[in-house]
Amino acid sequence: MAMGMASGGGGCRRRRGRSGRAPMAEINVTPMVDVMLVLLIIFMVAAPLMVAGVPVDLPDSQASALDNQDRQVSVSLDAQGQIFIDEAQVPAGAFSERLALIAPGAGEAPPVVLRADRALDYGRVVAVMGALNKAGFRQISLVTHGSSESP
Repeated sequence: MAMGMASGGGGCRRRRGRSGRAPMAEINVTPMVDVMLVLLIIFMVAAPLMVAGVPVDLPDSQASALDNQDRQVSVSLDAQGQIFIDEAQVPAGAFSERLALIAPGAGEAPPVVLRADRALDYGRVVAVMGALNKAGFRQISLVTHGSSESP
């Protein structure tokens, strides 16, 4: 009987948490954040590899790789000499007009990444580079495969 009186009467009570309240249900978001960070890293690594959508047989070179920039225009020339701007085929004779739409009027033009098939005539590649230069694109990078052989 003395035990019942010490606990405040009315029998034994269970203690619920430190403050006497019922425990709150909580969601642990740490695993979800971990998964999202892993997915972010995967997409950051895979995104630059998905840029090349036009199949082009690139020539080999010993030049070192350049850093990818956020705002750049990709121009591709396939083996038949067709021109693509960011995977969209440009009709014959409309290349200069398409470049005029991309190049800003007074601002600095974005850098251009030129991917040309190794089977193309050198004159065709130079003609495209000249059209890019005439449209105001001053930074033109040529994309090649890395090679350890000396010429």
